[in-house]
Amino acid sequence: MGSLLSSVDPYTKKDWYDIKAPSIFTTKNVGKTLVTRTQGTKIASEGLKHRVFEISLADLQGDEDQCFRKIRLRAEDVQGRNVLTNFWGMDFTTDKLRSLVRKWQTLIEAHVDVKTTDNYTLRLFCIAFTKRRPNQVKRTTYAQSSQIRQIRRKMREIMVNQASSCDLKELVKKFIPESIGKEIEKATTGIYPLQNVYIRKVKILKAPKFDLGKLMEVHDTSEDVGVKMERPADETMVEGEAAEIVGAAPA
Repeated sequence: MGSLLSSVDPYTKKDWYDIKAPSIFTTKNVGKTLVTRTQGTKIASEGLKHRVFEISLADLQGDEDQCFRKIRLRAEDVQGRNVLTNFWGMDFTTDKLRSLVRKWQTLIEAHVDVKTTDNYTLRLFCIAFTKRRPNQVKRTTYAQSSQIRQIRRKMREIMVNQASSCDLKELVKKFIPESIGKEIEKATTGIYPLQNVYIRKVKILKAPKFDLGKLMEVHDTSEDVGVKMERPADETMVEGEAAEIVGAAPA
């Protein structure tokens, strides 16, 4: 009897749900996830909520050049067979970080805690490397400790300004094209020229209370609704003529 019970496939009691990414990303359907069917007091949707999925930005944007970024999405709500997610952090792949570190240059890192306008508390980590000046003869590009302190201060200042002036949705839009890194690079050229400036990691420390209205704004489903299209006049004419021929009585 015991052997019969144990031979039941556990997957027969599970259902597949579609993972929906926020509308800021090009790809909306990013995959599927399994959960045990509702049984007694154990509700399936409760088992799905707050699950965290790690997806490559290359898959979300359909751009292979972004493959070194990993985006974390957290399940916030379940509607039918769809799991609606929201941004829950970002990271770099290990191989990308290793490829950036080289000899004869200075690595500069800074991190800061910021609060967005919609009350998300995030920790941003920035990384940068010193660059050879044009026509430089010297082999090394080491920055002095006073210059490093100045660059770090500038990094924190720009990260705070950029993150505290917008909501989470707008901030994620800044992460994708690396606009914050480019601004830091531009602002620090007077101190020491930098290269490979990235926001390498984003952690969400504290999220506001769940609001379905805000989540629906992030998922902006209006794009998925079909638009009524007018049929071209000539096409209607051709169809009308065909109908006449078909319905014509024999002479």
